[in-house]
Amino acid sequence: MYDEQQQPEHGPLAGFTVGVTAARRADELGALLQRRGAAVLHAPALRIVPLADDSELLAATKEIIQRTPDVVVATTAIGFRGWIEAADGWGLGEDLLARLREVELLARGPKVKGAVRAAGLTEDWSPSSESMAEVLDRLLEEGVEGRRVAVQLHGEPLPGFVEALREGGAEVLGVPVYRWLPPEDIGPVDRLLDATVSRGLDALTFTSAPAAASLLSRAEERGLLPEVLAALNHDVLPACVGPVTALPLQACGIDTVQPERFRLGPLVQLLCQELPGRARSLPIAGHQVEIRGHAVMVDGALRPVPPAGMSLLRALSRRPGWVVPRADLLRALPGAGRDEHAVETAMARLRTALGAPKLIQTVVKRGYRLALDPAADTKYADV
Repeated sequence: MYDEQQQPEHGPLAGFTVGVTAARRADELGALLQRRGAAVLHAPALRIVPLADDSELLAATKEIIQRTPDVVVATTAIGFRGWIEAADGWGLGEDLLARLREVELLARGPKVKGAVRAAGLTEDWSPSSESMAEVLDRLLEEGVEGRRVAVQLHGEPLPGFVEALREGGAEVLGVPVYRWLPPEDIGPVDRLLDATVSRGLDALTFTSAPAAASLLSRAEERGLLPEVLAALNHDVLPACVGPVTALPLQACGIDTVQPERFRLGPLVQLLCQELPGRARSLPIAGHQVEIRGHAVMVDGALRPVPPAGMSLLRALSRRPGWVVPRADLLRALPGAGRDEHAVETAMARLRTALGAPKLIQTVVKRGYRLALDPAADTKYADV
């Protein structure tokens, strides 16, 4: 029988805040993160034009029906299914399927192959690697001189893919199964950028290259790009679902982490490994203390801490065991002004939140220090 008392009180992401930039499948990603204990800040960096309302897709569909291409490359399962459904809605479904039966149909990977077969079609070839580079190699080996190649675009840039086909002599038709536009409400994006700069986030997730590019573009518009890049380079972990998604960030000199399998589940699992590994863990006053983004683990128990308290705790943990003057702690407090009484107030709340007042010692007329265990003094003396 299921025993609730056997449940862990928190997941591996408890105490961490993760930003989500996705427009599509954002609810799914957010639920996966929250199920593992994370606090989620969602700001879709883009919005998607619905397929049935997209005049560009309609025009491309009509062109394929009127002038059948030699090759069609299907790149995503959801995009391919959506394309067939949109064509049905326009009364063009049967005509489109008839044309797709006449062409050399290439499917990028097993999920796309499944969508192709669900539509009653059979792919001519599919790479096991899910790599567009492998698809390109096959096309160029076959020779594309004078051939018409339709490529299902899916919001991601395909760096070099279309250009290489054109250089090989192909006529390339893009099929934009969904288009990205800026969000109608930019407010959430601005709040996400502010949280990144203020280190209110522990990680920022990206599931499409256009979303990454859009977020960086908005940061540049606001004059925040240097601060955002600094945060992503040092304190806020940028996590991308795959290498194509990471390209706009890499172009700005940002190193990202990516799962081996380019899916949401592995992306979340990667965060479950990375974020706890980045947390600071210290032996203090006989307790094991792990400092996370917006909470502290004290002997395995999760203790939420107010933002001001976390600022003080981080300042103390930079040199554990050393006395930190009140003036330095005051500078660490966000918007505290010049009154050192603000330090005392925030410190009292921090001690209450930690549930173990002796973790932080008051050093009369000097400041405060973490009561680092004596055995750890040497190890952390020069931190």
